[in-house]
Amino acid sequence: MNAEFLIFVPLYMERVWGGRKMETLFGRKLPGTGPFGESWELVDRDDAQSVVAEGEFKGFTLHDLWHNHRNEFFGEIYSGPRFPILIKILDAAEPLSVQVHPPVQRTPIFKEEPKTEMWYFAATDEGSAIYVGLKNGVSKPEFESSLSEGTVADLLHRLPTAADEFIFIPSGRLHAIDSGNVIFEIQQNSDTTYRVFDWGRVGLDGLPRKLHLIESLRSIDFDDFEPQLGRTVGENLVKCDYFTVDRWTLTWPRVTNDLPNFSVFQVISGKVRFGSRTFNPGELFFVPACNHHAQIGPQSSKAQVLRTTLSATQV
Repeated sequence: MNAEFLIFVPLYMERVWGGRKMETLFGRKLPGTGPFGESWELVDRDDAQSVVAEGEFKGFTLHDLWHNHRNEFFGEIYSGPRFPILIKILDAAEPLSVQVHPPVQRTPIFKEEPKTEMWYFAATDEGSAIYVGLKNGVSKPEFESSLSEGTVADLLHRLPTAADEFIFIPSGRLHAIDSGNVIFEIQQNSDTTYRVFDWGRVGLDGLPRKLHLIESLRSIDFDDFEPQLGRTVGENLVKCDYFTVDRWTLTWPRVTNDLPNFSVFQVISGKVRFGSRTFNPGELFFVPACNHHAQIGPQSSKAQVLRTTLSATQV
């Protein structure tokens, strides 16, 4: 086996709230003329698979590698049935629905998939914001009344956003991305989302999109008041039970991982050199565990990357 790194074919998803900024910001060729809200950059699910784009393993799916080359590519980590992390780029030209993901303590009862995630703001428009959690003092009965009155947004905590900020979204936290945000999203491998409120709009098919009010009300953390944007601890942005995300500013070459495990890199800014390839903003590459000692370095000034890793104790 001789794999310096892997790059994967993006899976683009049309969304009613999407736009075209992945073309203008990252020079990508989108597959159609519609609004594209998501690019699934790294995924291992029944209904969506990342496929290696080039090299010795071209055509292999992430699931193939997870099952047939576990130690070589991923290292001595979590041994579940699928690669446990899903990474996306989101382009919110319009607001997303207000939504929630089921918390861990609910999922064994209702057979749901919990989803904890983090958002890194790659680009933002003037006045961009997100909705996260509730305003101080909002009660569950008050929130339930707002559902029938169409005033949900009045009870949500709204935070302005700016490029290079980030936020952690644990399962159970109400959230919505407002217009003007382009986001790198790192999350648990889950696609369970409960839509609480959708601003009264219709989907791409011209029909109202389904709401999940019963499921949402049993999932929302009603003690989650006015959360704030994330704060870095050195290079670390997020370290939780499901993934670790660091931001590296590259001024010299450095080893991708001190441990014999995989690393996933997304270029935030500048140009980055790894092995035989230069990577540009918005590009993702996967460094296998067997090549963890290799070095990543700057090809230009102000080169920054996100690094996502997983340890043996994270699942």
